[in-house]
Amino acid sequence: MVRAFELIAGLAARGRHHFTTDEAVAALGASLPAVRASLRRLKAKGEVADPHRGFHVVVPPEYRRLGCLPAEQFVPQLMAHLGEVYYAALLSAAELHGAAHQRPQRFQVMVKTSRRSFACGEVRVQFVARTDLERTPVVEKNTPRGVLRVASAEATALELVGYPDACGGLDNVASVLAELGEALDAPKLLAAATLCPIAWVQRLGYLLDLVGHREVGDVLVPHVKEHAHAVAPLVRGESKAGAQRLDRWRLVVNANVEPAQ
Repeated sequence: MVRAFELIAGLAARGRHHFTTDEAVAALGASLPAVRASLRRLKAKGEVADPHRGFHVVVPPEYRRLGCLPAEQFVPQLMAHLGEVYYAALLSAAELHGAAHQRPQRFQVMVKTSRRSFACGEVRVQFVARTDLERTPVVEKNTPRGVLRVASAEATALELVGYPDACGGLDNVASVLAELGEALDAPKLLAAATLCPIAWVQRLGYLLDLVGHREVGDVLVPHVKEHAHAVAPLVRGESKAGAQRLDRWRLVVNANVEPAQ
């Protein structure tokens, strides 16, 4: 009879670092309670972690201090297990595109419907919901455990502006855009903008101007002039009284944004 430690050693030897409880039961030929007990012992040793109920990862020695695999190395497999469309998003996507101004404390994943965030050892995964995420342009990036779907740099720029509360506020968004702007392709940015709320485009255009990427933002100006039928506030819910109005973006600058230097 195969024992639990032999199971995970065999998986790792084949380059696979995830498995389900059902797979373990089938492989070990034991009862569910016995298998769970064996997995608990391996978890106590730091050799296995449980990002989700019924879904386990094998933790190599180099990641024992984390108590889990890095999120990018198991999120694709977890989302396949859950049967959900996803992509790495927001600050995590920005970092993967080279904008690592400040390492995100959580790995951010865009999903279709709300899902509770979780911790696996020191690894934190946050889910953010976007109902039309299938339309978002994505790229694939290789990880040591497989392929990760990531929002394109252009889609990431727009979503950073669309979800500022999940990104540390507009000051932090502007700081990230200062670096991410180097990776933006103007035609791809315009294409991504057509798939987003027009207010996101108006705000992004202003922030790109602010952080020194006016030239790439220029591509968005005709789109704003054609589709922005209302003047948008830079910050929703804040007063617009006395705020500067920018015709270029049909935007009221009702907040002071200070990107980090």
